[in-house]
Amino acid sequence: MKRLLFVALLAFSVAAPAADFDYGLVARKVAKDVYAFVGRTEDFTMANGGNIVNSGFIVAPKGVVVIDTGSSLRYGQQMRSAIAAIAVGKPIVLTINTHHHPDHFLGNQAFADAPFGALPETRQGIAADGNAFAENLFRLTGDWMKGTEVVAPTQSLIAGTIEIAGRKLRLIALGGHTGADLAVYDETTGSLFAGDLVFNGRAPTTPHADVATWLAALEKLEAVTRETGFATLVPGHGEISHDAAPIRQTRAWLMWLQNSMRESARAGLDMNEVLARPLPPEFADLPVAASEYRRSVGHLFPAAEQEALGNATLH
Repeated sequence: MKRLLFVALLAFSVAAPAADFDYGLVARKVAKDVYAFVGRTEDFTMANGGNIVNSGFIVAPKGVVVIDTGSSLRYGQQMRSAIAAIAVGKPIVLTINTHHHPDHFLGNQAFADAPFGALPETRQGIAADGNAFAENLFRLTGDWMKGTEVVAPTQSLIAGTIEIAGRKLRLIALGGHTGADLAVYDETTGSLFAGDLVFNGRAPTTPHADVATWLAALEKLEAVTRETGFATLVPGHGEISHDAAPIRQTRAWLMWLQNSMRESARAGLDMNEVLARPLPPEFADLPVAASEYRRSVGHLFPAAEQEALGNATLH
């Protein structure tokens, strides 16, 4: 009986954090009138409900600009409540989706009464893949997703400097993590929202990655940090930084991953042999490194094999 009671209490303690579906979002002030919600450096689970992403907002003189909306309707609603407590009485003037991965746009419903913007390719990706992404997150996180429906951005954004509600923002259109990745630079405070082009203290994800394009994008983002009044970096995942170290960490992972895939293909290894290769010491303790490496082998190794085969045929 005591053992059964212990098991019951243990089960309750595991389930309890999700029982009220509270993400525990805390708006962290990262610069004057600039805030971020920092997620966990984990995979999607029933326990975290998809709270593994960074989102944020900028309080402009005439309203609020929201950058990404999280992984569910519940997340978006709780995010909006936190915004309202800080930007009292100010309207949402623009919500931006940095790219089309679900943890960055499935909270859009909570902001559906305000203008939505994204790069054209991101809009297309959300429209095409949004429902499949939502179904997958239902399987991974369960009732945290209850009531969540896909709301796609209605406005196409382009690269350049714009003024929104009295705040000057630079929109930086890049790619590599996906086919279209938008970074947002706040000229007033030197705050850079990098989206998933930059991970900090977490292994990057690669389901739609073009590594060469991604590396070029990182060069451009690092140039922004050198050539402007840069002060704060908000990565797509991981801790806020006040230097460009997360850009360099992301680059190091991608370069190692790219070289590892190419070397393995040239050596004639099969996929199981590539999966069995150990992580280098510099990445061994990086959160979710092992699981992201396994996924990346599936994403990237077939193309490396084709590249090696093509080079062998030419010679």
